[in-house]
Amino acid sequence: MVKIRLQRQGKKKAPFYHIVVADSRVSRDGKIIEQIGTYNPMTEPATINIDKEKVEKWIKNGAKPTDTVKALIEKA
Repeated sequence: MVKIRLQRQGKKKAPFYHIVVADSRVSRDGKIIEQIGTYNPMTEPATINIDKEKVEKWIKNGAKPTDTVKALIEKA
């Protein structure tokens, strides 16, 4: 099953996330299919960049976003 989820980047205590499409069996920071956005919670306010066309395409093809990513998509 394919999921749209966060992939953690950045240093210790300074997270930065890529919003990616990945197989649900792969580890959090493992191999991805496609990167579709970024999320930086360290800025004030938090920065969210998402390619909405790619998100719609992947959801239409059966990818399920995690709860956190679903909330980020609604905010953006």
